[in-house]
Amino acid sequence: MVVIERAVEPKKEEETSTSHQIPRPPSPVVFPKPSLPEDGCLSEDGRFEDAVTEEELNEKALNQANDAKTEGNRLFGAGQYDEALSKYDLALQIASEITSSEEIQSMCHANRAACFLKLGKYDDAIKECNKTLELNPLYVKALIRRGEAHEKLEHYEEAISDMKKIIELDPSNAQARKNIMRLELLAAEKREKLKEEMIGKLKDMGNNLLGRFGMSLDNFNAVKDPNSGSYSISFQR
Repeated sequence: MVVIERAVEPKKEEETSTSHQIPRPPSPVVFPKPSLPEDGCLSEDGRFEDAVTEEELNEKALNQANDAKTEGNRLFGAGQYDEALSKYDLALQIASEITSSEEIQSMCHANRAACFLKLGKYDDAIKECNKTLELNPLYVKALIRRGEAHEKLEHYEEAISDMKKIIELDPSNAQARKNIMRLELLAAEKREKLKEEMIGKLKDMGNNLLGRFGMSLDNFNAVKDPNSGSYSISFQR
């Protein structure tokens, strides 16, 4: 009887030490990404917030500027001109950050001019009117207020110029025409006054000079020729 012997495979050496085993790294935990709404964004605390467009920001700022201007108008009506100035200034600060805010800015500058007129600060009123007209050259109220400030400072020619601009914009403005007539009289009186002051100064200078020779301008007599309009000077003791 033939016995067939099977080959015996060598046994693998049992690993009795775990020091030779390399542990598998843990599988990373994958969290699903939060889905953001198309019209929203994630805030720092993880909440969804609606996205704000630039147009909405401008509208909000414009409302704030209008609120400040309205409060300024209320204070002006109550005779609190310094407080009104502060509100108009606040409105201007807000409006300066808004695109296409020329209208409210021009209104606030014009209202500040009205405050300065009430406070007797006519130079400041003129500056505010100038700013208004830079933003809106057709702002009639700014021309009226600037003309009033010029008149208070006896800048009659400048006031007349403003009244004429008003008539160009509004030919039916009867008050501006009346103001021109009144201002022209005041301007003529001022010119005459300045002429007399100048003649007085020249006379003093002449007397100081002639006094060295024992004379004065009283020793000279000026006679106007009615035909030619020229003067002839005669000396008298």
